[in-house]
Amino acid sequence: MIDPFGRAVRRSEKQVGRDPHPEHPGWPEVTDRVILPDGSPVRLRPLLRRDAGSWSAMRTEDVEILRPVEPTVAGTWKSAHDRSAWWRLLLTLRTMANTGVLVPMAIECDGCFAGQLTLGNIQHGVVSDCWIGYWVSSRYTGRGVATAAVALGTDHAFGRVGVHRVTATYLPANPASGRVLAINGFREEGYLVRCLHIDGDWRDHHLVALTEGEFLDSCVDRLIRGGRILRKAD
Repeated sequence: MIDPFGRAVRRSEKQVGRDPHPEHPGWPEVTDRVILPDGSPVRLRPLLRRDAGSWSAMRTEDVEILRPVEPTVAGTWKSAHDRSAWWRLLLTLRTMANTGVLVPMAIECDGCFAGQLTLGNIQHGVVSDCWIGYWVSSRYTGRGVATAAVALGTDHAFGRVGVHRVTATYLPANPASGRVLAINGFREEGYLVRCLHIDGDWRDHHLVALTEGEFLDSCVDRLIRGGRILRKAD
């Protein structure tokens, strides 16, 4: 298991996450692995200190892909993605995770850092929802990594974090993200006008959502049945 400070805890992966955190369920936990059609394993795990180099390199090299669809950054893209920026981000994410507001995860493919998935604005009680957001490095796109990661993240939100509803947004100019969400069962709920500050301006977004119980099985199981995932790893 990985603790909130990126330290390895001697515990079998089969035991990880079997007992939810009493105050912050779903954190810090590692999901099951799933196998893509090309044979590569994918899973989600907590972000670690050692991810700094990969995070900085991937975000920097994908600037032309990520900047048009990501929240506006202060200063230059380079300064917002150097190692010092990583440490500030990691501290902020862990602080929020330890208060139960957020679950920040690394997307891991073939045992390597491949991107990031976040469950944010987690609320329990009568609201019981969160949003899901993600990005995948261009080194791993076109293989179904994002689709598998969203399935794992959504199942984690329902099964481990314990929310009733998961929402997501995507830009009209980014239909690929909409397809990833639709494949996982998210349905269109509305159109949000000038709702998020993206790449220097307020942008409209499609709003999609999925509630627990809309399907009889999990996102991962549906992807397996549809051939987008071969199986869960042993």
